[in-house]
Amino acid sequence: MDSVEPAAHSIPFFSQAVTFDELWPLISQHIHDVIDHGKYSHGHKVAELERALGSYTDAEHVIAVNSGTVALVLLLQAGGLHSGEEVVVPAFSCIAPASSVVLAGGRPVFADIDPLTYALTPESVADAVTRHSRFLLPVHLFCQLADIGGLLEVARRYDLTVLEDSTQAIGMRWDGVHAGLLGMGGVLSFFPTKTLGTIGDAGAVLTNDARVAQEVAALRHHGRFGRPLDNFPGISHTTELSGTNRKMDDVQAGVLLAKLTRLDADIARRELLAAAYTERLRGIPGIERLPTLVDRDVKTISVYSVYLIEVQQRDELVASLARKGVATKTYYPTPLHLQPCFADLGYTRGDFPCAEAACERALALPCYPDLPLDDIDQVCELIRRFYTGRA
Repeated sequence: MDSVEPAAHSIPFFSQAVTFDELWPLISQHIHDVIDHGKYSHGHKVAELERALGSYTDAEHVIAVNSGTVALVLLLQAGGLHSGEEVVVPAFSCIAPASSVVLAGGRPVFADIDPLTYALTPESVADAVTRHSRFLLPVHLFCQLADIGGLLEVARRYDLTVLEDSTQAIGMRWDGVHAGLLGMGGVLSFFPTKTLGTIGDAGAVLTNDARVAQEVAALRHHGRFGRPLDNFPGISHTTELSGTNRKMDDVQAGVLLAKLTRLDADIARRELLAAAYTERLRGIPGIERLPTLVDRDVKTISVYSVYLIEVQQRDELVASLARKGVATKTYYPTPLHLQPCFADLGYTRGDFPCAEAACERALALPCYPDLPLDDIDQVCELIRRFYTGRA
């Protein structure tokens, strides 16, 4: 297997160099506007971004903050999570949903996932609920929404408040409703690799609940109510909550405003790249699962934030591709219930078999708008050769 010749050139897991070259005149205009205005954090450019995201998602309230994880913590706090209350979260995800629960004062309770969507199932949530459960936090992963219809029904049955980790889900919709607006609220992440990414960390809370929006806005700004955006005297307002400094800076907002102008085109490009991968990878021995979009009773819109496959000998394949100059990402090598930071919760291996199986086999391939189709050809050919030993 290792005798395969290197790829013609290195293929990074993610790059937006071409995008920034093309968008630089508009990005530069926004940055100069920030500098000329003289307020570099929590200023008029952030307010402009919040309005633009509200228009794109149909959210009545968008509150920009400095990361997707912070958005989760503030949403949980504003949503009414009290100390020690339980929040049901998936056992397969990045650490942020579960750690955000802890940071907000709650206790994560894990549940298993659907092997096709990698998201919570209504049945697993029902099994996980206890008399202390107050919130349900589904995570929309990779390319499609969780079964939000079924999850909302379970939430009604057990009187749970639904908050969404929609950090990967910009552009995704369920029966016309944008991800993050199907429960009390949701969040977006603008980490560089996301479908709408900036040049650092940034995030936002989406909600149609005015009270939640007001409290999140206060919590991001030292607990101060009023109009702090682009309001220099607002720093001296009376503090009514124990908040902190979680504001978005205006340079990130300017970059996002520029990239928002081509978001739909980027989403279409991601769909094209995903289709190319699926066509080339189908039938290769060693590949256990390709992305599968699940049919729902309502119309849904999916977005390929990540192109994820499941494979045999995952770690050996990763190493082989790396030697040939192809970067990949393992999502996620350790299920959340087995992370050391949650050892005190008492979970053991075997508690959530679908999540554990995904952790052993899931692999993300490069998939971003700047990626040439020729690079997909190379990646797929190297995968084919790894499993078959021949071209």
